[in-house]
Amino acid sequence: MKRIETIDYIRGLVMIVMALDHTRDFLHIASAQSPTNLATTTPLLFLTRWITHLCAPTFVFLSGVSVYLSLKKQNDIAESRRFLLSRGIWLIFLEFTVVNFALWWDVQFRTLIFEVIGAIGFGFIVLSFLLKIAPRSLGIVGLIIIFGHDLVPLLPLSDGSAAKLILSALFGFSVTPLSPQTIFILAYPPIPWLGIMLFGFSAGTWFEMSAERRNSIFLKMSIAALTLFVAIRLTNFYGDPAHWSPQSTPVFTVISFFNTTKYPVSLLFTLMTLGIIFLKFAFVQVVPQAIVRVVTVFGRVPLFYFVVHLYVIHILMFVILFLQGFQWSDFVFGSFSQGRPKAESGVSLGMVYLIWLGVVVLMYPLCRWFGAYKAAHQAKKKWLRYL
Repeated sequence: MKRIETIDYIRGLVMIVMALDHTRDFLHIASAQSPTNLATTTPLLFLTRWITHLCAPTFVFLSGVSVYLSLKKQNDIAESRRFLLSRGIWLIFLEFTVVNFALWWDVQFRTLIFEVIGAIGFGFIVLSFLLKIAPRSLGIVGLIIIFGHDLVPLLPLSDGSAAKLILSALFGFSVTPLSPQTIFILAYPPIPWLGIMLFGFSAGTWFEMSAERRNSIFLKMSIAALTLFVAIRLTNFYGDPAHWSPQSTPVFTVISFFNTTKYPVSLLFTLMTLGIIFLKFAFVQVVPQAIVRVVTVFGRVPLFYFVVHLYVIHILMFVILFLQGFQWSDFVFGSFSQGRPKAESGVSLGMVYLIWLGVVVLMYPLCRWFGAYKAAHQAKKKWLRYL
């Protein structure tokens, strides 16, 4: 089975957007200020963060799709299980080593954070044991998780009980001290993201259909997801712990309405983001082929792009700080610190956008080279499948 260009295009699109969020996080002069805090944000700053919310759900959903397509291609459940299990373990190891160092640049690893790479790895491990179950059944389980996991915090469990601790580790965001110097941040609770992956695995069957039928399904799913998002959000009753409310201006009221919770990922966050991505799938055929060809270069090598672009942006951060007159002794490393000095540093939001475009341009030839190398050598060099 050949690579499906539509999948690579959508994945590449959100990877480009993802670099914007990381550029803002590392370089924006107000990076310590939450872009989703309505008391301090601006419309452009909020939009800069909000658009990047599309990335993680898309990665996890398409990871599930890719597992299904790979399984159909190999037609060997035992081999698929071995690969998924080993790749899942590898991704979790990568999360806590290469990716964590890229984020914090701390050789002592005093901040260990479990994010999207780890969540995908966890999902692969679980899914490796479920491959004999019908995709439709796994999709139903995924939807039950997506729509029901927000009920878990409402369970009447006593603080400190074993049940509450286990459920918090599986469903909730948490920060846990491991030592006086080291903390563990569970930013992506594994079960809610597993629900998205299971639904993606089931949706893999859509890619065996004609493009017209598949686009029709994506359009219907998009309308359903976005309609449910609006209907449930209006009630302020369920699906997100952060309620919306009228603000001082209509613009900020709209911001409040769309300011849903990612940590941990809520039902409304999932409906909002996947609804938009499904809409992109439904109308991908109207995108000029020249754009598709460029964007798919990134989408064919997602893990390579993810790791390398983090190092590129972090190194750029140090370069800019040196140019601003800071010395190495001014940099601060440790818990929740990426090295930025305590004194005011960084660049304006406009410069963040310019640097982001530069990073994307820089990554293009690297991804094109690695994509060609991987395609030419993957049959002989099996380790390339893990990248």
